[in-house]
This record gives sequence, C-alpha cells and structure tokens, in this order.
Amino acid sequence: MGGYIIRRLLASIPVILLVGIITFSILHIAPGDPAVLMAGDEATPEDVEKIRQALGFDKPFIVQFGLWLGRLLRGDLGTSIFSKYSIVSLMAPRLQPTLSLAFLAITLSILIGVPLGVFAAWKAGRLVDRAIMLFAVLGFSVPVFWLGFIFIWAFAVQIRIFPAVGFVPISEGIIPFLKSMTLPAMANAIPFSALVARMTRSTMLEVLNEDYIRTARAKGLGEYVVNTRHALRNASIPIVTVIGLVFAALVGGAVVTETVFAIPGLGRMLVDGVVRRDYPIVQAMLMVVSVAYVFVNLVVDILYAYLDPRIRY
Repeated sequence: MGGYIIRRLLASIPVILLVGIITFSILHIAPGDPAVLMAGDEATPEDVEKIRQALGFDKPFIVQFGLWLGRLLRGDLGTSIFSKYSIVSLMAPRLQPTLSLAFLAITLSILIGVPLGVFAAWKAGRLVDRAIMLFAVLGFSVPVFWLGFIFIWAFAVQIRIFPAVGFVPISEGIIPFLKSMTLPAMANAIPFSALVARMTRSTMLEVLNEDYIRTARAKGLGEYVVNTRHALRNASIPIVTVIGLVFAALVGGAVVTETVFAIPGLGRMLVDGVVRRDYPIVQAMLMVVSVAYVFVNLVVDILYAYLDPRIRY
C-alpha cells in the first residue's frame, strides 16, 4: 500500500508542474498590461515602464516563470497588485468560509444522493424509482443561483429561520455558524446530490446483475445487507470518483453561491482578481484550485486501493 501511495505522489508532481506552466502562460498571453492598469489613465510611458521594471515584466518569459516558480516553491504566492498585501494573508481568512461550505455541501450531497441512488436501483422500474430520477433530473438542471434566491425568499424572508447573507465563523458559536451556512450548503448540495444519486443508481444496477449478488440472495441474506454490504461497496468506485470531483470543485470556490449569499470565500476573491486584472491573485488561485484537484484525485486513488485491493497491484 505504501508503494502504491508513493507512486501516486510521484505521478502528481509532473501534473502540478504542467498546470503551473499553463497557468503562467495563459495569463501572460492574455491581452492587457497590468502595469498600465496600475499606472492609471494619466500616467506617462515612463511611469508605466518603471512599474513594469518593478514587477519584473520587462524580463524574458522564461526568467519570469523561473522567479515565480521559485517563490511558489518557498510558499510565496506573490503580492496583490492593487492591495499591496501578500496573497497568503489575503487567502487565510477566506479559507474557513470556502472549506466550511465545501464540507457541509459534500456531506449533504452524500447523505442525500447515495441512499436515494441505492433505493432507486433496488426499486428499479417502479414508481419510486421514477420519482427519484425526476428529482435527480430537476435537481441537476436547476441553476444554483436560482435555488439560492428561492431559499433566501422562503427561509430568510418569509419564515425567517436562517440569515439571508453573510458568514459567521465557527468561533462565534456552532449554532450561528450552522445557521449561516445551511442555505448556501443546501443550494450547492441539491444539484450535486442529484448527480451522486444518478451515478449511484446506474452503477448499482450493473452490480446487482452480477453472479455474487445472486449468490448472496440465494444464501438467504436480506435485501438491506445485499444492497449495502455487497452491492454498494463494489459499485462505489465511480461514486467515489464523482464525489471527489465535486469536492474539488467546491474547495476551488463556489463562485456563484458565495456571490449570492455574500460569503467572503476564495471564489469571490478569484472573481475580484479577474475583474481587476490582478494577475498574481488569479495565478495563485488557479494554482490553489489545481493543487486541490490533484490532492483530491490522490485521495480518491488511495480509496480505490482500499475499496478494491486488486487496484494496488
């Protein structure tokens, strides 16, 4: 198992390096000069050139990339062009809202999607199966921002159970924290739980036709044991893959949800960086998202080996 993990870790290094090259290249190929934006409309060409020299934009591309990669390896994500603060210090207070939203949303997606998918596969072709698949289609088709506005109108304006916008840190109390995160977590969880339910149902239907499932039933095992202990574990690899991708996307920043509910997370930071053409922030955020995807894929690969020991060989 240890050798398998080491091989997966080593395979992740070239991926991260390639992502870094692509990220750095795209932002430098894109039209526009951040030095001109920083200098303002009344700046002279000499002022713009001084800013370019201070930021290192006058150096060759390969030199700029080497300097940026060196700072990245030291844990220095750079400095914001507009705020003049280090990006690490800007990201630190935004990690808790984004990670909280990601963990709550993925937990709700699993708790809702997996049981619904298993039950739909068990009752395949019946009315309850069609009802669950109707929920899955509608849930995956409805835009997240629309769900967010509906939840705000229903539970914050009409019933007034939850706050409409904002984020309360967990240090100020678990109840206020959960109240502030319930609506945005549900807005994200419904589409993703629909996706998980559809994937669970389709993989379960394939497994339920296998010989070992018929053998388990022939031994007199109940349907609950057959579906959960025998079928679900053997059908779990595609489900774990989808859950991993969903979690990585949420960690990268649920931009729409954070905007609708005014949550000061990484998603809004990325949007602000793109609007201002703050290149260091955009580069840093893209790298953080990419590393999050690679890390989640690594965890998923390790889970593969746990769920199916044949994979590690």
